Amino acid sequence: MFVRTVYSTGDPTNIDTAVRALNTQGRDLLEERPGYRGAGVFVDHRLGKLFAVSWWDTEEARHNSDEVMRERRSSLLDPFAGTVAVDNYEVAVFHAIQHPRVGGGLRLTRLEFDPLDADLVADTFRATEVPRLESLAGLARTSLFVDRERGRGMVDTLFVDRESMAATRAAQAPIRRAGAAKAHVTVTALEEFEVVYADVRAD
Repeated sequence: MFVRTVYSTGDPTNIDTAVRALNTQGRDLLEERPGYRGAGVFVDHRLGKLFAVSWWDTEEARHNSDEVMRERRSSLLDPFAGTVAVDNYEVAVFHAIQHPRVGGGLRLTRLEFDPLDADLVADTFRATEVPRLESLAGLARTSLFVDRERGRGMVDTLFVDRESMAATRAAQAPIRRAGAAKAHVTVTALEEFEVVYADVRAD
């Protein structure tokens, strides 16, 4: 699978307006596109951050959806978004345990690595980190996204509730440290969001 991510920041008092637009008009637009597999919307109300992900069968399907979404994105995010960053990734690893819940938590880890090490990063995450992440209480799903050309990626770890996410901060830290060392990865950012919506067909 492939994903497109949209990361926007803005006035926290207007973030719910953007969330409503994404969950209605935005989802309708996505569901009309061939190859669409699902989407997720995640927010940080305190700081005014919104992170959205759309999932696609193929790179071509994602690319073909770009034009219509690019034209509508500003109106969907208005009046909230002051900055918007759009990125594309390959889904290197997808591991689901249970369905994420509204009000749950997303821990997002941003990575940088030598583009030649993309397979090493994926193999390490799949073989070493996923089995250890499974032991975290409340884990719903974890995925690894990679951009092979730019040597960038992100790990998204979803929990069924924010209490579980908070309780696993210390437990996930050594998993992240060991995986980064083994795969020669630099962790560039660590963020947490509330789950507004998260659904993807992985079969």
